[in-house]
Amino acid sequence: MTPPVDRRTAMKMGAGAVAVAGLSSVSAQAQTTQAQTTQIPAASGENSVTQPILPGSPGFHQFKFGEWEITAVLDGLRPGEGPHPTFGANQPAEVVEALMEKNFLPPRQMVNGFTPVLIRTGSEMILFDTGMGPGGRENNLGLLRARMGQAGFSPESVTLVVITHMHGDHIGGLMEGEAPAFPNASYVFGQKEWDFWTADERLEGPTQGNAQAVRKNVMPLRERAVFVSEGNGVAPGITAIEAFGHTPGHLIFRLESGGKTLMLTADTANHYVASLQKPDWEVRFDMDKAQAAATRKKVFGQIADERLPFIGYHMPFPALGYVERFEDGFRFMPETYQMEL
Repeated sequence: MTPPVDRRTAMKMGAGAVAVAGLSSVSAQAQTTQAQTTQIPAASGENSVTQPILPGSPGFHQFKFGEWEITAVLDGLRPGEGPHPTFGANQPAEVVEALMEKNFLPPRQMVNGFTPVLIRTGSEMILFDTGMGPGGRENNLGLLRARMGQAGFSPESVTLVVITHMHGDHIGGLMEGEAPAFPNASYVFGQKEWDFWTADERLEGPTQGNAQAVRKNVMPLRERAVFVSEGNGVAPGITAIEAFGHTPGHLIFRLESGGKTLMLTADTANHYVASLQKPDWEVRFDMDKAQAAATRKKVFGQIADERLPFIGYHMPFPALGYVERFEDGFRFMPETYQMEL
């Protein structure tokens, strides 16, 4: 097995400005012709691709958590313009740009990362979210299954798939063609999220495209699914928590094993500077922007006060870190060696 990314080296290179929603001075190399690339071996029935990754990283990162093993998998990186107006849409562009420069980030460019999470509990292999899937591969995304293979896991080894919410970058990998991508898995969906996206009225207006993706990728799995709400257990040590705003039924999860606690925050905050230091700044993809801001402050206030580690789907790869209260928001601190001790 290829060893995990050397985070000490990343720290020396300036991890205070490390990548994501996913931005980093390192992964931003993906925007240049000098970007480091790797050939990703294909999973069965898929084409191999060349994908920019972080130097020294195999595209996955494993660590021990209590009695479990957790693997964060980089589904891909998407460079583009930003963060404004995707982040800070209710702010002047120059205000957002100034905050980026203050944090040693490019003012008008960003790289968005996507990080599903695998948990091996001993009795189960649980996957949280599925990345872009086949629809992303022409753009060097949708690499979850291939990189799972690099980490030593097959799609068939997954016993449970948990979907935090039903945006395309979380449900795109549920299906491969007409067949389930994880053929031996059962599925967990949020009840409120399911009810919202499967309603017939979502097939019109601004929700149409995503509702069609739900019908293609999620609804065929109905007979193998269970539905959860606030406080429901997904598996022993894994509890669902409502974190609405980004979508009407967006869920996060509290993980507890061997006396340790870790939060999976999904899309509660999607840029490690803009969304955390300025939680009131609007995010284009938050469906209820006021509720999403209130949720950010509540969730990350708890994480900061309890000094908990968390994994955020769009945080700097490997998407693992901590927050402290800072000015009118929070400051992200990437994990370095805490999980190795």
